[in-house]
Amino acid sequence: MESEGTKTKGGDEIEEDDDPGHDLTIYSVHSIVTATDNFSLRNKLGQGGFGHVYKGKLSGGREVAVKKLSKRSDQGLVEFRNEPILIAKLQHRNLVSLLGCCIHGEEKMLVYEYMPNKSLDFFVFDESKRSLLCWNKRFIIIEGIAQGLLYLHKHSRVKIIHRDLKVGNILLDENLNPNILEANTNRPYAMNGTFSTKSDVFGFRIMLLEIVSGRKNYHLIQLDPAINLVGYAWKLWKEGTPLLLMDPTMSNPHNYKDEILRCINIGLLCIEYNASDRPSMSEVISMLTNEVEPLPVPKQPGFTMTRTVSIGKERREPENCSANEVTMTSMSPR
Repeated sequence: MESEGTKTKGGDEIEEDDDPGHDLTIYSVHSIVTATDNFSLRNKLGQGGFGHVYKGKLSGGREVAVKKLSKRSDQGLVEFRNEPILIAKLQHRNLVSLLGCCIHGEEKMLVYEYMPNKSLDFFVFDESKRSLLCWNKRFIIIEGIAQGLLYLHKHSRVKIIHRDLKVGNILLDENLNPNILEANTNRPYAMNGTFSTKSDVFGFRIMLLEIVSGRKNYHLIQLDPAINLVGYAWKLWKEGTPLLLMDPTMSNPHNYKDEILRCINIGLLCIEYNASDRPSMSEVISMLTNEVEPLPVPKQPGFTMTRTVSIGKERREPENCSANEVTMTSMSPR
């Protein structure tokens, strides 16, 4: 497939850009199709509500991850091009770097740096791999995610609310350090104040509890009545046995029981029913790193019961979708 109006820069075929005043590379569809072997299944890294992610290799030899966005998005081309330009300016060690984008008809694609260890869910939820994540490594991952979110909420050029926080959107580098993958870019929505940074805090708690336990939140714990991971964590907390939540595959977890208990406590604080009661990400980081300061006692969380309903071939969790089922990123100027 040939692309008109292209030029070569650094060995990669890119398209002419009418507004070159940015660092974002506008890749040609030819270079993306070639890099991913026409989006072959063997190069597929993952998928979500935003679309599919593929591994690619550019002509210069650089490995990348290409996110092919869902055609269901009603975002216009101008909006699509403007927001990646802003995201490309974000620089933090716990964020996946956006290299460029590609627009071809209705097809919209984002090109990211490639992370060799894929996403966190490949480790946390895999029986054979999660034993590789000792508690020290898990804590580094938890703190890194929190630092990345704090940057998005407070220290980046534009205030960003991720809205799709989950272990599948946390990519791991060669040293298993966490990097947050941006959700599907979309135009900002006011939503009458429904979404805020506290929405991301709510999503952070799911990842924290999943990392501690090695369990997926939406898998029911077979009790009477059946509850999800959040409900199970709250049940154990009330019974005074929260450490039973620990992943049994971790080596010597009891050597770190105080730190693990602190993380479970923070996770339950992040799911307070009222957003105003949830800590900010700066407060979360302070709680994670200050082992002396006592933590507040968590209140009854919301969304502890799971009732799944079928919609076609998909399964949804209407009571658990507050922060994890929305796949758009909201940005507002500082």
